[in-house]
Amino acid sequence: MPSTTDILNSILASRSGASLSELLTKHPEIARRTAQRILANLVESSQITAQGEGRARRYFAIEHQAETHAPNTDTDAFPAFIPLSADSRDILAYINQPTEARKPVGYQRDFLDAYRPNETGYLPESLRRQLHRMGKTADATEPAGTYSRAVLNRLLIDLSWASSHLEGNTYSRLDTRQLIEQGKAAQGKAALETQMILNHKTAIELLVENIESAEFNRYTLMNLHSALAENLLPNPADEGRIRQHAVDIGKSTYRPLSTPQQIEDALDVLLGKANQIADPFEQSFFMMVHLPYLQPFADINKRTSRLAANLPLFRANLCPLTFLDVPEQAYSRATLGVYEMTRVELLRDLYIWAYERSTQEYLAIKQDLAEPDPLRLAWRDFIKKTIREIISHPELDPLSCIQRSVAEYVSEREQPQVQALIIEELRRLHDGVLARYGLRPSEFKSWKSLHGH
Repeated sequence: MPSTTDILNSILASRSGASLSELLTKHPEIARRTAQRILANLVESSQITAQGEGRARRYFAIEHQAETHAPNTDTDAFPAFIPLSADSRDILAYINQPTEARKPVGYQRDFLDAYRPNETGYLPESLRRQLHRMGKTADATEPAGTYSRAVLNRLLIDLSWASSHLEGNTYSRLDTRQLIEQGKAAQGKAALETQMILNHKTAIELLVENIESAEFNRYTLMNLHSALAENLLPNPADEGRIRQHAVDIGKSTYRPLSTPQQIEDALDVLLGKANQIADPFEQSFFMMVHLPYLQPFADINKRTSRLAANLPLFRANLCPLTFLDVPEQAYSRATLGVYEMTRVELLRDLYIWAYERSTQEYLAIKQDLAEPDPLRLAWRDFIKKTIREIISHPELDPLSCIQRSVAEYVSEREQPQVQALIIEELRRLHDGVLARYGLRPSEFKSWKSLHGH
């Protein structure tokens, strides 16, 4: 069939693979269901392979997959330029086996329960000292968040790009810079990729702006997830909420917990332990290990863990962990070592290498990027302030409050757009996004009881 040939040729032509959305954009004459059926047949007949789940799923030609993705050797799976310990090589030898040769495993609660904050150390003391030396900045004694605010413009680009790249996003660093600084989406990219970058920007800003009050609790974690997940999940109700269903991990023999109550209980223990850890690097790495392992959300768990891992570093005015130049295959192998073996050595070796890369960038750079558009920043703060005013004063009529504020502060030309933005933000408000506005769940509950939101 011509349709099958067209789709196969498009995949063959792309070394970075293609998503369903990208293929439909290239071939608008092919219906979505038809394309899905063609892709399933091509995978079944071993003409292409698929990686990722849901909207992040990408299709690769077999020849390209073999060259760039198949973990046939240690070198393929974990680049030689990342130093590995003997323990890490043992993990890699196991993970590099075909899935059918690896043992099916479920969530091991003992792995979490055995961790004793400030007694157990995933990062030995000597290693923590090394990380502190690498990451120390001139702002070490300044108030929490001073350094992350100073490098925020660069941080938004680097962390948004690198974390998205680990999810198969094909935006270049320059594309990302133009999107974040100018609001200009890259041509030929799927809307999903643009949304992913913008969500990272929002989530990073959320952490930096709330650094004094942010800690590892449900409020911070749920709002961080909702920022990263906005408009990316099949069910928007899953944004900022504990998952209510089972999930599978692609190309893994690991099966996470499926009972919501068990997930809730484990998450409370996880957050309680994280908050007790004194060293910022140990705290950071603990979140990198245990949050993806628990898989508390329907999706976007690893992204959430990568940003959560930066919270202690932001707070201590240390260099951020941006994941620049971290190979996706290395990251996925290291994570599988945790999932299937509850062993952290491979992820630890990668963490150390990745952090050194980040510090080399950040201790060498000058802030040479343009400041964000002050007008956009002004409206962003105004929208937040107006939402906060409405929810904090439930006795006020929301629409009248919006109209009054907009008329007073916004130029007549821009009033309709700003008012529409505020109404839309208010309409979509729920517990998982309240931190954006400096609101507490009790305030929102009081407002809802009067306005039936």
